[in-house]
Amino acid sequence: MDSPVQRPRNPIDVDEMISWLRDESLDDLEARGLSVAGTFDEVDDPVLLAADGEPIDSWRENHPYTERMTNEDYDRTKRLLQIELLKAQSWIADTGQRLVVGFDGRDAAGKGGTIKRFIEHLNPRGFRVVALPAPTASEQGQWYFQRYIAHLPTAGEMVMYDRSWHNRAVVEPVMGFCSADQYREFMRAVPLFEEMLVRSGIILIKFWFSVSRREQLTRFTIRRIDPVRQWKLSPIDIASLDRWDDYTHYKTEMFRRTHHRHGPWTVVRSNDKKRGRCEAMRVVLSQLDYPGKDEEIVGSPDPLIVGPPPAAPTPDDT
Repeated sequence: MDSPVQRPRNPIDVDEMISWLRDESLDDLEARGLSVAGTFDEVDDPVLLAADGEPIDSWRENHPYTERMTNEDYDRTKRLLQIELLKAQSWIADTGQRLVVGFDGRDAAGKGGTIKRFIEHLNPRGFRVVALPAPTASEQGQWYFQRYIAHLPTAGEMVMYDRSWHNRAVVEPVMGFCSADQYREFMRAVPLFEEMLVRSGIILIKFWFSVSRREQLTRFTIRRIDPVRQWKLSPIDIASLDRWDDYTHYKTEMFRRTHHRHGPWTVVRSNDKKRGRCEAMRVVLSQLDYPGKDEEIVGSPDPLIVGPPPAAPTPDDT
């Protein structure tokens, strides 16, 4: 994907944002004049407002478009793509296909919201969303992939992992949840594991949702202020505030070593959530050969929003 040059019109200092998230109370944030708009009329995409009442437009940071996707375009496009997803689901069920889609990325990058749009109108008997909690004591003694294997699809089923096994490639080493030996063994084994999945007939699609640093902090601040989202701001989110560069290092290494022919990565630029969701749907639909596909609706995924990791080897090279 080409490197964009967009910059926010009203940038807020990153260190200041980290400070108010870590050290200030909700009353302190409100005293700054920060507020959230759109909680009730657009519950899934609220906007952070500055003291002057203007939206904090951190979504523009490193984004290729000058305007967000409009609600009208989004609602229409999403609806049409969801109809195509229903066609694809019927084909998967009728032909016994097995689809696995992994949704990984930084905290607040839009993974959960995208999954919600994927499944909004699907037949609940034909899909599962897997969001695994921290491993139990028993699971910690298992082979790492074991608890993920337990949730793989049977014939005719779609499974979406809200954070896949690649949690060990980025989150776990950054946060100290695995040892150096465990990390190295995972990085050695994961291409072999994914090759086995694909050779068994599973259709494997791997998404990495990318969000800029200021936009991530904006979304964290919304979670801090908005009472229906406060549960989303976890202690791990707060602990990770100073570890952006560590996440970047491990993410880059993950792409370098796990972007391969049987499991290529697709990066989704998700500063504009609506565009990111629609293009992720297009990526999945474009890889499924279901009958009755409306090629005009599915089209080609927007290369400014979705594409291979930057500077990663081509899948045929790994």
